[in-house]
Amino acid sequence: MAGHQVKELGNEPVGRLLMRYAVPAVVAMTASSLYNIVDRIFIGHIGTGEEGALALSGLAVTFPVMNLSAAFGAMVGIGGATVISVKLGQRDYPTAERVLGNVVTLNVIVGIVLTVFGLLFIDPLLYFFGASENSVAYARDYMFVILLGNVVTHLYLGLNAALRATGHPTIAMTATIATVVCNSILDPLFIFTLDMGIRGAAIATILAQVFALAYVWFFLSRPKEIVHLRRGIYGLRKRIVRNILGIGLSPFCMQLCACLVVILINQGLQRHGGDLAIAAYGIVNGITFLFVMVVMGITQGMQPIAGYNYGAQKYERVNQVLRYSILYATVVMCISFVVCEFVPHLPIRLFTNDAALTDLSTDGMRIIVSMHPLVGFQIVVGNFFQSIGMARKSIFLSVSRQMLFLTPFLLIFPSIWGTNGVWLSIAASDLISVITAAIMLWHFYHTGGITQKSITL
Repeated sequence: MAGHQVKELGNEPVGRLLMRYAVPAVVAMTASSLYNIVDRIFIGHIGTGEEGALALSGLAVTFPVMNLSAAFGAMVGIGGATVISVKLGQRDYPTAERVLGNVVTLNVIVGIVLTVFGLLFIDPLLYFFGASENSVAYARDYMFVILLGNVVTHLYLGLNAALRATGHPTIAMTATIATVVCNSILDPLFIFTLDMGIRGAAIATILAQVFALAYVWFFLSRPKEIVHLRRGIYGLRKRIVRNILGIGLSPFCMQLCACLVVILINQGLQRHGGDLAIAAYGIVNGITFLFVMVVMGITQGMQPIAGYNYGAQKYERVNQVLRYSILYATVVMCISFVVCEFVPHLPIRLFTNDAALTDLSTDGMRIIVSMHPLVGFQIVVGNFFQSIGMARKSIFLSVSRQMLFLTPFLLIFPSIWGTNGVWLSIAASDLISVITAAIMLWHFYHTGGITQKSITL
């Protein structure tokens, strides 16, 4: 990254800087969410209405597998990006470059291990995650292809995070948009024209990521970049790996807990509502996740600004970017609440024409988004602690929502309220996690604040 791009993180007005970094990240994260939504839209229209519903159910069953893979990817990619940001703030460019090389190596290793494990145990995993005899064939066809392309997925996501950390949010955004466009073009070709069904959707997904990875790799290989891919940086260094994984442990725990929770959600929905209820969750999750991804884009824009200024000891700028991020995230989640509460049928119709599935999805979505006006705050606070290297606080916020709050509700509420109990569990855990984040942030600033905190990288 050019020198002025590094310095702007510490000098340009924070509000303007956050917008410049967050907008590309928001576009990229929204595009990433649309990337998955496109698959669901096309898959939901495979064959008859009933066949499409079963295909959506099979796709929803694969979410825990993909969440597990994403957990390892986030640990390496986000952890590495955070370390790079702090090192750039400290002007330690050689170490930042070696961190980039270690991110590549770790992603290859993790991707291969997960591919082998997933292929060996694919059927037992899918049944455990909620597949039925009717939906398992769809889930297996999709998951087999996704697992074969796992290394590509990890490398693409890891290097995209590195692009943002090195001051190239627009390039990262362009790569993600290109992936969505490719996937949207290839999906109907493989699913309908070549009659490959749900497996065609998976092939389209991986091919789109191959194109995006080639683009990102080319950009990060340019010698004119201060931090770039070159020979000699790929050998793993114990200290660097420890720092990457230590900071990345927070998003890893969040994704891992999400994996475990989705298992409980699918099992509860299968028990009380069958394949149709799981398909409804797939639709609801796709729609609500779109708004969450916008907030995650805001936090990704916040991350290099907070990380750099923390490393440079410009603490007031760190506080400013936190305040702006909370404001923007709250606005986004309020929009989510309005859309999903008052006109839920509009987005749901994109996925299915089945009346029963539409009604079930509408009921679930209205309950889930009831806490959305508060959720943006919790997401930002958790990512804020991660951005300044306070992994323990971030990990606790990540784990507590899923394991301490949501899991007990999922074990109790469905036995009382059936399918609605699953939806109510999600809303209740959101409320408690927001309160927890508020208490932790208050305690942080009233026990000395950011100026007394430090990390060693």
